[in-house]
Amino acid sequence: MKQGQRKPAGKPGAPKRRPARPRSSTGGAFQLSSTRRAAVLALLVCVMALSVAVPLRTYLSQRDELAAQETQRAELEVQVRQLEQRKQELSDPEQVEAEARARLGYVRPGETPYIVEVPQAPAPPPPRAPGDDGVPWYEEMWNSVLGKES
Repeated sequence: MKQGQRKPAGKPGAPKRRPARPRSSTGGAFQLSSTRRAAVLALLVCVMALSVAVPLRTYLSQRDELAAQETQRAELEVQVRQLEQRKQELSDPEQVEAEARARLGYVRPGETPYIVEVPQAPAPPPPRAPGDDGVPWYEEMWNSVLGKES
């Protein structure tokens, strides 16, 4: 045969063609039935949900922790301002003297301190429980063994 000419299909020595396979009714690239396709799809959805769940949980917990830290930071800033104000107050010697006199009872040399105590009414005795006549429990028990009534 010359170049450029084709071999007849039916002659011996010609390459054989594969017979065409009948296509399945389900089709698809992997030849899966519709039930299997649904199962694979469900599996993929579950895998994707699980892969998103862990980072989402981490994000939410970190967001809550960040809010708690911000609240604590604001409280500490208020406390720092109060302490700085107290430091300014105590840098004045007159304020330190007033604190020492009021809280510690200090006096200057030559002064006479007086302490006035106001008498207080005595506290009333605690109310007694019903049936409590002042007898110890062990004596009550012994009396009950002997058959005595109190």
